[in-house]
Order: sequence, then C-alpha cells, then structure tokens
Amino acid sequence: MLAIERTIQAMLEQRATDKLEHDERMRFSEERINRLEDVAVKLANIEEAQNKMLVSIDEDRPTVLRRLMAIENKVDSLIERDRRA
Repeated sequence: MLAIERTIQAMLEQRATDKLEHDERMRFSEERINRLEDVAVKLANIEEAQNKMLVSIDEDRPTVLRRLMAIENKVDSLIERDRRA
C-alpha cells in the first residue's frame, strides 16, 4: 500500500507542477498578446497621424507641393537633357 500511496502522491505533485507551468505559460502568452495589441494600437495611431499630416500638406500647403513638383520636373528635364547630350 505504501508504494501505491507514494505513486499517487508523486502523480499529484506532478499534476500540480504541470498546472503551475501551464499557468505560467498562459500568463506569458497573455502578456505577449497584450504587448502585441499595444503595438498594433500605436502603429494605427502613427498611421492615422501620417494620413492627417499628408492631408494637411495637400490641403494647407498646395503651393509647397506645386513648387516641389516643379523642382522635380525641372530636375527630371535636366537629367533627360543631359542623357540626350
């Protein structure tokens, strides 16, 4: 009987150890999921801010964009003229 009791006790202890390890893995997984969710929210906020910035540039500063496009076109034409020469 003593051997059976020891076996049962060992099995119960192993079960308790397994449960603790499982609980720890679950906590770790939940923490990682929470961190990933936080990162996703931060990325969404960055994307929203970038979109607002681009809209602002398009709406509030069309002159700057036109000037930049004119400069780009001039550089492109100079490059093209240089290639032909």
